[in-house]
Amino acid sequence: MKIIKASERQREDKGAKVVIAGKAGVGKTSLLYTLPDEGTLFMDFEAGDLALEKNGGWKGDTIRPKTWQEARDFACYYGGPNPSLADDQPYSQAHFDHLVKQHGDPAEAISKYSTLFIDSITVAGRLCFRWCKQQDEVYTDKTRKINNFAVYGLHGREMMDWLTHLQHIRNKNIIFVGILDEYQDEFNQTVYSLQIEGSKTGRELPGIVDEVITMHINKDEQGKTWREFICHTDNEYNYPAKDRSGLLNAIEEPHLGKLLTKLMPTKSGTVTQKFDHTIPTQETKKKEVA
Repeated sequence: MKIIKASERQREDKGAKVVIAGKAGVGKTSLLYTLPDEGTLFMDFEAGDLALEKNGGWKGDTIRPKTWQEARDFACYYGGPNPSLADDQPYSQAHFDHLVKQHGDPAEAISKYSTLFIDSITVAGRLCFRWCKQQDEVYTDKTRKINNFAVYGLHGREMMDWLTHLQHIRNKNIIFVGILDEYQDEFNQTVYSLQIEGSKTGRELPGIVDEVITMHINKDEQGKTWREFICHTDNEYNYPAKDRSGLLNAIEEPHLGKLLTKLMPTKSGTVTQKFDHTIPTQETKKKEVA
C-alpha cells in the first residue's frame, strides 16, 4: 500500500461531487448553461433537454440511458474498474474489459469531459427500482410473489454501488440533480427531502458527496423573484444542505461554473478550473441576434 504524501495529494486533479435538489420547474436542468459546453457531459434520464432548446440551445454532448444496465455500464466505463470486486460483479475489471471491447478505449472517449451532469437521480432511482423488481432474487421460492423487502433491499444496494462508483472518480466533477419533496410529518412540521425510491439512498447519499445544495426561488415584498443556492445545513427553510468544503457562503448564486471554481482552489490561491458561462435570457438572446 502506497502512502500518498501531502505534496502529491495537493497536486492531484480533483473534482467536486455535488447534489442539487429543487422543486419541479425551479430551473435545475438549465444550470447546464452555467457549465462549459465542451467540458460537460449531460446524462439525461428525464428527456429533459427540451428545457435546453430555448434561448439558442445548449451545445454540449448528451448520453441517454434507457435501462439500469446502461446506467451501470456507463458508470463503469466512465469511472474505470473497481479492482476489489469479483469478475461476476458490476464495476469489476471483467465488466470494464467487456465494455472496452464493445466501445473502445474510454480515455479517448471521455477525456475531454471534466464534469458529468446527471439529471436526474430521481428518475435513475425509478429505473433501478424497475430493474430490481424483475430479478429472480426478489421472488419467494414457492409462490413466485414479489417480496417487497427484498426489492427495496436490492434497490438500496444497487443505487449505493452506482453512486459510490461515480463518487470515486477523483478527477471529475459529478453533479447529481434531483427533485425536492415536501411533506408534513406526524407533528405537522414541513419536511424536505430528495425524492428517490426507498429510504436507504436518500439517507446515505449526503454522506458520500461533498456538497448538498437546494435550489430555491426567493421573493421580496414587491414580488420580485430570484433563484439562489442554499448551501448550509442551518438555514431558515430547513432545506437539505451541507458544505463539506467550508468554502461556500450560506447562500450562493445559482451558477455551477462559479460554484465549482470556488470549491477547487489550489494551494497558491488560484483555481484549477475557471468557468464563465451565464444562463442565457431573452434579453441576451436579442442582443446576440442584433
